[in-house]
Amino acid sequence: MPEETSAVKALRAIGWAFGGLFALGLLIVGGFFIAAWIGSSIPRNSDWVEATSGIPIMVETNGVHTGIVMPIATPQKDWRETFPSAAEPMEGGMLPTHVSVGWGDREVFLTVPTWGDLKASTAARIATQGGPAVMRVAHYYRPAGGPNHRWVILREEEYDRLVAEVEAGLPPIDDPRNRVSHEGFDPLAKVYDAAGRYTLGNTCNQWVGDTLAAAGIEMGVWTPLAGGVMKWIPEGGARP
Repeated sequence: MPEETSAVKALRAIGWAFGGLFALGLLIVGGFFIAAWIGSSIPRNSDWVEATSGIPIMVETNGVHTGIVMPIATPQKDWRETFPSAAEPMEGGMLPTHVSVGWGDREVFLTVPTWGDLKASTAARIATQGGPAVMRVAHYYRPAGGPNHRWVILREEEYDRLVAEVEAGLPPIDDPRNRVSHEGFDPLAKVYDAAGRYTLGNTCNQWVGDTLAAAGIEMGVWTPLAGGVMKWIPEGGARP
């Protein structure tokens, strides 16, 4: 049998190296999903019981991101005082009745409408370094509930804590009415600078999970994926 040349040996070594890296990548990805499932299954606020009356909010998802939908104005909070865009008419001239608040990576919320638009360099940067955060604020008129839009009723003190946690995610400003927004890919939403840094361990869904937990709602300890948040919010609830 002829002896392998050095070139063949080198190619074989390269093949083994790439194969090992591929297997390692699969192991890391698989480990992340397993850890996310376990972390999201460990409860916080396990003794929480939903109120029968109070302030209705909504937890929503598009399958990738989650958000918290809140009334524009209640005796506890008027979001028009925090987000100037909440006071502006929507398409069709209607004034919004609710705001949807989400938190995430600046570049993604400004320039990446779908997974197909996510550049490899952006994904690598998020995986290795993370990035500055923004808060995405969408505006709704009388939103309807559904499988991906689930109502939850909060007590006044729970809503107070929710509001405080959302506001803590924004950088301080002397007059919130002067808060500057950025145009993202979604014409129905505005993007505002936010506090914190987005990483694989501190994702948009982790922020939503932490914010809901701060209000007192039962929620998983680590919820980096949308499903880890939504599994704690029952389906089928009609609008209160």
